[in-house]
Amino acid sequence: MPAPQRLPVECWQPIQSGSERAFDFMAKYGISGVIGGGSAEGGAVERHMLGFPAANARRGISLELGERLALGYQFQIAPSREQAIGEAAPHHEENMKMFGELRLVRALTDEQIAAMRDPRLASTVKLPKIEDAVKAGGFLAGRPEDIIEQLKAVEKRYPGLDRVICATPLDVQLEDLDRFAKEVIPAFRDTRTAAAAQ
Repeated sequence: MPAPQRLPVECWQPIQSGSERAFDFMAKYGISGVIGGGSAEGGAVERHMLGFPAANARRGISLELGERLALGYQFQIAPSREQAIGEAAPHHEENMKMFGELRLVRALTDEQIAAMRDPRLASTVKLPKIEDAVKAGGFLAGRPEDIIEQLKAVEKRYPGLDRVICATPLDVQLEDLDRFAKEVIPAFRDTRTAAAAQ
């Protein structure tokens, strides 16, 4: 095993329950947190953004809102928000089926999760739509300018947040990630980051 290039080694873990006990454990061991994609639905992001620094404060560590946290999003770039939503809808539905069963889509009830298991029942329950996820802030969709605007609002709300993880379905991943890198990321680079990236 090669020695780490940088010390101390940073440890990051996904935040699932966001319980006080979990945050106290993370604070005790200096573990940073990753809030997964789409978890803005149901107010989870806000609870985590407040709970994490509160646990650190109990150990005498002062953190800004969002500091030592990463926030994950799914995104779709297109010429308009409507087109992005239309293109992403099938992927969003499949993602909901996968993560809903794991209880990671807070917007789903037990009845909806059970119905998704059975093709005969799936059409009998109203499921959250991608439009709901976009409106709740859990899915980024639209032109690069739209996504910049959405992320700037997040940056303003959580000033310590300096890591955002953005993912898109595999069949559009390379093209969208390239556009994201060229058209969205430059809006967030300060002089330190820009120099490090060159």
